[in-house]
Order: sequence, then C-alpha cells, then structure tokens
Amino acid sequence: MRYLNGFFLTLLNLMLLHAATGQQTGNGLPDSLRQAKQDAPGFTLANVLQSHMVVQQARPLKLWGTAPAGTGIHMLADWQKEAIVVQTDANGKWQGQLPVPAATPGNYRAHSLSIIHAEDTMTLTDILIGEVWLCSGQSNMDMEMKANPPWLEGVVDYEKEIAAADHPAIRFINIEKKFTKAPIEEVKGNWQVVLPQTAGKLSGVAYYFARELQEKLQLPVGLVVTSFGGSAAQAWTSREALAADPLVKEHYLDPYENSPQAKESLDSIKTLEKLFEVLARPALLYNAMIYPLKNLSIRGFLWYQGEANKKDGSMYTRLQAALIRGWRKDFAQGELPFYYVQMTPYNWEESDSTATYYARLREAQEAVMKQVAGTGMAVTMDIGEADNIHPRNKKDVGIRLSKLALHHTYNQKNAVYLGPRYSKYTVKGNTVRVAFDPESIGTGLTTTDQQAPKHFYLAGKDRVFYPAEACIVGEQVWLHSDKVKKPVAVRYAFTNYPITNLGNKEGLPAMPFRTDQWEE
Repeated sequence: MRYLNGFFLTLLNLMLLHAATGQQTGNGLPDSLRQAKQDAPGFTLANVLQSHMVVQQARPLKLWGTAPAGTGIHMLADWQKEAIVVQTDANGKWQGQLPVPAATPGNYRAHSLSIIHAEDTMTLTDILIGEVWLCSGQSNMDMEMKANPPWLEGVVDYEKEIAAADHPAIRFINIEKKFTKAPIEEVKGNWQVVLPQTAGKLSGVAYYFARELQEKLQLPVGLVVTSFGGSAAQAWTSREALAADPLVKEHYLDPYENSPQAKESLDSIKTLEKLFEVLARPALLYNAMIYPLKNLSIRGFLWYQGEANKKDGSMYTRLQAALIRGWRKDFAQGELPFYYVQMTPYNWEESDSTATYYARLREAQEAVMKQVAGTGMAVTMDIGEADNIHPRNKKDVGIRLSKLALHHTYNQKNAVYLGPRYSKYTVKGNTVRVAFDPESIGTGLTTTDQQAPKHFYLAGKDRVFYPAEACIVGEQVWLHSDKVKKPVAVRYAFTNYPITNLGNKEGLPAMPFRTDQWEE
C-alpha cells in the first residue's frame, strides 16, 4: 500500500507541476502563436494501449501518440518509482518506453499507469503483466467461438464452452478489419476480459491457445487478434518484404503494381467478389492491420492462413518466409517465434480424391520450418471436415499451437509437441517399411479409431500410385500393395482432403509426406 501511495503521490506532483507550467504560458500568446497552438496535434495515446490490456513481461512497454510539438510527456507506472519523460518531435509525435518486470507465476495483480501532458492525464487501469501473442490469418483464425450463421457454426459445443469461459487473466482485442494502400498509424478495437459475456466474440483458435498457456504457465495471457476472412498471405506482407525476394516480387508484387487495380480507389469496393479480389492485393492488410501494431511488445505470432493461396504450391514457402522476416523486422524484437497451422483437409467442392494441389501447399508450409528459424507448424490432418472449410474443432488446433509454444518458447522440453514425422523408408521384397523421427513418436504409434493406418500410397517406376495396406509394427509403418511389385515411392495423405487416423499416443497426428518429387 505504501508503494502505491508513493506512485499516486508522484503522479499528483507531476500533475500540479504541469498545471503550474500551463498557467505561466497559457493566455498571453501572440495571435500567430495562438493559431499555431490551435493547429497543433492533440494529446493522444495509441488506441491499442488501453485499460484491461496485458503487457508483455520482461520487455519494455512502448507508449506512443501525439501532442503539440516540442512539449514534454511524462509516463509513470505503479511498478516504477520515477516518471520517464520524453519530448514530442517536430511533427507532434512522441514515443517512449517503460521497463516492465518479469511476471511471477500465480501473480495476477492489476496495475495502473498514467501519461501526462500539461494539464491532461490519461490513466490506464486493470493492466496485467504476462504473455502477449499476435494472432493473424484468414477465416479459420478469424472464426469466433460463437455461431455466426449461415457461414460459421461455432466451435464444438460452443454454448457450453462460452458459458464456462470465465478467465479474467486472459484478455483480447479484435482489431477492426481494414485495408489501405499506404501504411497507417492507428487501429480500432477494444481490450476485453474473457468472460462468458465476451468469449463468443473471440477467435476459437486464439482462445484455446491462451487457455492452455494460461493454465500451464499460471500467467496472464493477452491476445491481439488481427485477421480477415478470405485474405491471401501477400496482403499481410509489406511491400518492402515482398520486394526483397526477387521471385516473390515477380510473382506477387509486380503483376499488381503493373495492373489497373493498383490505381483503383478502394472506395469502389461494392461486391463480395470484388472484396475477395482486393484481399489478395499485396500489402493492403499489412498496411492497416499489422503496421500500426509494430510498436507493441509481444512474445510471438500465431498464423492460420493458406486457403486463399491454395494453388501457389512451392511459391508459398518463399511468400510466408518473406512475411515472417518482414514482421520480425518491423516489430524489432529479435526473432519472434512464429507458429502456424498447416492447412486442414477440404475438398473445395470438387470431390476429386486424386487432386494434390492442396497437398503441395501443405508441403510448402512444412518447408518454411526448414528455411526460417524460430518457426513451428501444427498439423490438423485428423480433425478436418472434408465438406466444411471452417471445421469446428478449434480446441485441438489451439492446443497444438500451445504445445509448440510451451516446448520451444517456454522451454518445457518434456512436452511432446509434434506427431510422427517421416524419416526414411526401406524396401524388403515388396514391403515398404516407413520410419519416423524418434522424437516425434512419443510413447508409440497408434490410430485414433483402432483401425489400420489410412491414406498410404505406393508407386513403382511407372509413377502410378495405388492405395497401400498399412500396419503398425513397433515404431514403423509397414506397407504393401499387390499392384506395386517394386515400390520406388511412398506418399502419405498427399491429396487435398484425406482425414487421417495415424498419430502418436499423445494424440498428435502424423505429418503428410511424399518421397518423390514428381510433377503432375
């Protein structure tokens, strides 16, 4: 209590000091200076910084906004003893940062901080210190807990899940959907506490990720949800990042900048078809929904996107790598972890069980982990709905993302975080023996339905794939097909919408793979 009294006493002294300064300089101004004062930027704080937010522990909390040029801003939090003072620049912008202590598990104390300019004071209350994650992507990240007919059915058992969502240590802000041709400085949205009254509006994937993290770490968790259904990855990538890779520039940026659409006013977007076309244009979502957040201290990124890039194939690897590198550069907090979801099976209303373009996108997604450090991929081959592009099981998606974070970011190395991952195969006669990385097997291979593993295929030199009979033998899967006497290639779940059953006993599914590099 004494410490809090010291905080408010210091705050009061600062307010009196600025009030006195204002009285000395206020009314006797020449007309020219008085007009300049009227035209000066008002005293503002970035909208993403609000009461009820979670601030990232053990990293500086950046504060920024506007005020008349050349004036002072005092910043004071109840966890520090002295105010920090910064000056506005010639354009009336100011930015400063407050040190933030490390959080202690089980400590959910609410904090306050104030920003003072002249006679004006902004005070933020009910602030928690914990872990903050930025969650982005398209509709499967955007999909809320509640049902939103006719397109979204809500997560599984959403009525019960929302009613039980009483988690005051989890906070979230939904960033307003917007696209602009040039980067902007502000976003709209309101920080909310996760309660039954609010949880329905929260991304299902983000909710289950945060719930698992909060339970395991015993720390507050903040979620910044900035997502847009139907959006393509290039729309979330800065122009600078797209231009940095010559192939990405040639494939995504140049065609747009040389097209009539580049000169088109965004005010002309009047139809759903036109909206989806705009959501594939380079950088437009980055400009409005990522760039304004770049000063926010966070722990890392979550990403669930790919549907809009379903036929990009191997090019998607370079695109997502460009996006990650661009975001990390903008946020300037080192190699922030980036965990993402591999595309869930979906038939695209084609009912073509042999189509592989979506499988090739998944392959491109997996390749990102090999090219960009600090990344991890959650596999969802077992929990999709072939006829529903918005599968309702978001709990397992969020939990699998949390396992990646717990293992890699929070150093809980005993947690199994991935399912069986292909290592090699050997051929004995006409039987193929598939082996997996030992760390991915967990306590053993199994199937979710106690049936034989599904969706394995074998091919000979003719490059024709046939379904294979599969069985689990120890830590391997053995394959056989009467139609393939001399196997030379193996594929597993390498089609658009196979719902798989193979995984480890920890409940994590096997990653799809192929041993060939044949083009079709």
